[in-house]
Amino acid sequence: MAKPKAGAGGAKPGSGSAAPAPAPGDDGGEIEMGDDAGSGSGSGSASGEGEIDMGAEDTPKEGDLNADLAADGGDGTDKPVKGDAPAPKLGDYQLSWRDIVTVIRKPFLKLKRTELRAMAGTTMNDNIVRHYAFGGELSYYLTDVLAIGLEGQYYQHQFREPFDLVARQARRLPTVNQYNFSGALNFHYVPVYGKFAVLDKKIVTWEVAFTAGIGALQSEVVPRDKRFGAFKSILISPNVGADMRFFLFKSLTINAGIRDYIFVDKFEPVNRSESMYPTADEAKAHADTSLINNVMFQLSVSLWLPTTFEYHTFR
Repeated sequence: MAKPKAGAGGAKPGSGSAAPAPAPGDDGGEIEMGDDAGSGSGSGSASGEGEIDMGAEDTPKEGDLNADLAADGGDGTDKPVKGDAPAPKLGDYQLSWRDIVTVIRKPFLKLKRTELRAMAGTTMNDNIVRHYAFGGELSYYLTDVLAIGLEGQYYQHQFREPFDLVARQARRLPTVNQYNFSGALNFHYVPVYGKFAVLDKKIVTWEVAFTAGIGALQSEVVPRDKRFGAFKSILISPNVGADMRFFLFKSLTINAGIRDYIFVDKFEPVNRSESMYPTADEAKAHADTSLINNVMFQLSVSLWLPTTFEYHTFR
């Protein structure tokens, strides 16, 4: 049997250019080096004995956090992808969504509704005599923010401690007037509307309304000397103010506000005596005048008619 020549089809032992042919039936312990490993060519496709070529597809890629976040919902939950398993049911998100409160649409409409308001108030800026007012107002809303109304009030007065202190120290009673009743035609404008949550459970709706009106008030002199008669005056009284309204139900609200009633009042003459202005008409003709700002704090409850309303969606 002739021996094969070197380089013809085999390799010299120890040359490293090709692996020796495997023995028949022997598979164990043999590592395939690539496509050229078993061809028998001497091209040297393997870089050295025992080196393993892993291939480009088996090389691990470096992680990318932005890519991972883009692949899911941003909160760690995978986005549904075509061909993937179905997305989790809504019930699976119950624990993560239960604290989210949906802001409802405006729950109270005033358009073409009538407000019946019962109110009570007290004077804030008079330290001699305090007036308590009880009354009501009937308002009709032309739009959801504009209204026109009629107001009427009845007053009760109470002398405060400085009234007696001035009398004792000056030996003279102060000159004061009492208010009997008033009425006004008012215009309301609602520029502010909002909501706030109470303990993340209850949403309360509120709004701020500005008021301006014109009316009349009856003022009566309180004579320093009871022997002289008192006189009364009907005074033109514009008013301005602001209210804050809280919505409890579709037909009931509570209100708190401040109103300034402005008028020029007529007071008893300082030098009135038996020989000078003894009658009420003479005292009124020579009365002293002064600009008065009767600032009052008011609380009220409103009933709205009709008691319900409906939303109308544009077609």
